[in-house]
Parts: sequence; structure tokens; C-alpha cells
Amino acid sequence: MAKTILTSNYNFPGQKSIYKGKVRDVYNIDDKYLLMIVSDRISAFDVVLPKGIPYKGQVLNQIAAKFLDATSDIVPNWKIATPDPTVTFGHKCEPFPIEMIVRAYLTGSSWRTYKTGAREICGIKIPDGMKEHQRFASPIITPTTKAELGRHDEDISRSEIISSGLISEEDYILIEKYTMDVFLRGSEIATRHGLILVDTKYEFGKKDGKIYLIDEINTPDSSRYFYADKYQDNFEKSLPQIQLSKEFVREWLMDNGFQGKAGQKVPGMSDLFVNQVSERYIELYEKITGEKFIKADISNVPERIENNCKAFLKSL
Repeated sequence: MAKTILTSNYNFPGQKSIYKGKVRDVYNIDDKYLLMIVSDRISAFDVVLPKGIPYKGQVLNQIAAKFLDATSDIVPNWKIATPDPTVTFGHKCEPFPIEMIVRAYLTGSSWRTYKTGAREICGIKIPDGMKEHQRFASPIITPTTKAELGRHDEDISRSEIISSGLISEEDYILIEKYTMDVFLRGSEIATRHGLILVDTKYEFGKKDGKIYLIDEINTPDSSRYFYADKYQDNFEKSLPQIQLSKEFVREWLMDNGFQGKAGQKVPGMSDLFVNQVSERYIELYEKITGEKFIKADISNVPERIENNCKAFLKSL
């Protein structure tokens, strides 16, 4: 029986359509709600890798649910219920066509850009002389466009978003405030558990004229975490930071000659590597939540999801 879920093709009551992203399969229910299945697929460099990661969908879904609940006093969010460990059911919103990236440290893609000599990201000036993993004076927001599957997101500045009419100035100002407030709340929670929330991305949508926080938040697929107790010593010695994020998967791919560029072949993933990735996801769950991860029954994941979701929808 399937111990991971790589794809789905269910037929739920009231189902209007299915959208399949890199990791999530989203079912439109009656044009009013979304039923989002977080698969065990894993992507990097905008490419979905060939093997699923056991428990990854559960980890992502449950972390996102906890952070949505923990920030619901800041901004309304789309979540209504979690009928299965890998599923969230919520409001169907019209998404804004950008992702709000928040960065508190110069690391990952921003560091790779900085190394090329760039000193501006999304219209924000970055000072000379910074080192990898150095903290910014204050967190910065560096939005990107939301690209089609298989294409790369592109940086865009605040002024470009407003002047192009992608988002009205009034809405963007509110989204910017929500973004920073949710990030600061996430940072506070991370600090309590000995972590640093380094960077993350948030998405927003609108329903009945009201802005909602949508999709996942503060998960290892959308965020990067450092261990707080190791950060300063490693930074001063120019050592790699111990991090809980998907960056180690990207680094493994780069070490094996893959960065998502034309002509490059995705390296094979051994069972050992797959299990290591799974363990890292579980480690982050336990670290960021302070709770023991309870593994769901994975004897037949697709069947479990179908049964749980149909039972929930019948109860509405």
C-alpha cells in the first residue's frame, strides 16, 4: 500500500475543479471552499523531485495549521478545519498575484545574489561589506511574482506592484503590515523554542472584500530556521549555520550538479537520503512546536485521506 501520497485524483461531493501545484493538490468545493491536500512531493529549484518524503505532508500541514491559529488575532486566515493530518479545509479566496518574502538575514538566494555584486533587492538597498548569514538591521520585505508551474518567480519592488496595478496601494499597505506582524509573531514563537526564523514567505487573498492570509505559513518548505544557540559562534567563525529548512536539499542537489538549469538531470534519491529528509522535517516540527510528532497511519495514505475528507464533507 502507498506510504506516501505523490498525486491525487479524488471525486469529492460538491467538487468543481482540481488545481495541482508543486506540492499541494487543491480541490474547489462548491466555488466557496478549498480542500487542500499537502502531498509528500518535494520540490527545489522549481522542480518536483522524483520521490516522496514520508510524513512530509503531515508535517507541513500541521505546522501551518498551528501558525494559522497562532496568528488569527493579527489577520483573518482561510483555515476552517483539518479533516486529515495532511489536509486543510478553508475559504476559497481570490489570491493576490505576488508572494511576500520576509528576510531577517542575508542568506540563501539573497546571499547568492549579493555575491554577484548586487546591492539592491526589490528596490531595497543592501549595504556593502555584509557576510553570509548576517542579520539585517531590521527585516526586509522582498516580494516576488507568482510564476506558473515550472517557471521561476521574479523579484518585484513595492513601487512596481502598485504602479502596475497588480495590487491597489490601499491593499498593499495592509498586506505589508500583516506580513511584518505575522513574521514577528513567528519569530517570537521560534525564539521560545531556541530557533531563529530567518526568512519566509506569505500569501494573501481576498473574499467578499476582506483580505485573508492563505496557503501555508512558517513551514520548512516556505521558511528557513537557524538554531539560536549556535548562530553567533558560527557566524563569527564563518562556519555554515545549522538550519532546519529545505536549503539542505538544495545544497545536496547543487553538490550533485543540479540547480534546475536547462540540460541538468535530477540526481537519483537513495532511500537513505529520503529517510534523512523525512527525519529533518519531523525534527523541525518537534523543535518549532515543542511537541512530539505523532506519526499518522501510513499503511495506505491515499485511502485514509479519501475516507477522512468524504466523512468531513458529509458532516457539513
